[in-house]
Amino acid sequence: MRIIHWFFVVAVALFVSGIALVIAGARTARHTPPAETAARIVPVASVKQIMKGITGPAAATVFNAVSFTMSSRGTEEKAPHTNEEWETVGNSAAALIESGNLMLIGSRAVDKGDWVKMSQALIDAGTVALRATAAKNAEQVMAVGEDVNASCDNCHRKYQRGS
Repeated sequence: MRIIHWFFVVAVALFVSGIALVIAGARTARHTPPAETAARIVPVASVKQIMKGITGPAAATVFNAVSFTMSSRGTEEKAPHTNEEWETVGNSAAALIESGNLMLIGSRAVDKGDWVKMSQALIDAGTVALRATAAKNAEQVMAVGEDVNASCDNCHRKYQRGS
């Protein structure tokens, strides 16, 4: 009977040790810094460079992708028709989303209030535009053009410091 008693004691001790090892491992993993191989984000471009090189051209492409013009010949519609045209507008919508993200990195974020809200408005408008291009829906692209324009205008009214 004593041998069985000692086997039970040893089994319980091993079980408790195993649980302690799992808990210790989980806590260590939770507090371990990211791997050294992870890429560091180092902002390089200024806000002005991002606006002129990415945001402005992308916004213009999305904004001008769909239009309706009244003329003596009637209503003329301009919209993407081919897969390549839709892809171009979609790429620009994705660039708007990413430029909004870039506005939030490092010292580019001027403040934690309106700057963040306005950057998020650009991201949101770009996301709607990207979905509209994926659905190849010209009416949705036209509707979101106003949101893209409003997000730009609101931010420029408060933060633009000259061209």
